[in-house]
Amino acid sequence: MPTAVHQLDDGAWISVNDTREVTVSDLWRLDTDDFCPCRLVDFLSEGFVEVGIDGARVEARVAGQCIRCGARGVTDWLTLGRVDPDTDTFYPVAPDAVRHSGCASHDSG
Repeated sequence: MPTAVHQLDDGAWISVNDTREVTVSDLWRLDTDDFCPCRLVDFLSEGFVEVGIDGARVEARVAGQCIRCGARGVTDWLTLGRVDPDTDTFYPVAPDAVRHSGCASHDSG
């Protein structure tokens, strides 16, 4: 069964299979050179810009800012979690995990 992924409330939430799963206003650690000069970005997520699915991974481009240096912008694709293909259950990335950007391809959900 295909996974349905949508933005809700003007980019404040991501819905996976008609359930609100991921919200903004969280602080995420990013390992990327593309957002700002900080070695490890302390990223305050402010809004989902685009969502997609890459295999079992649910991914998004997210607007926000680095709270260390103040840089603002939109991330490259970040993995938000994965959907188990057997049970259709969504498993989010752990809140304290370091997220890596630059996932390759996407299908709109």
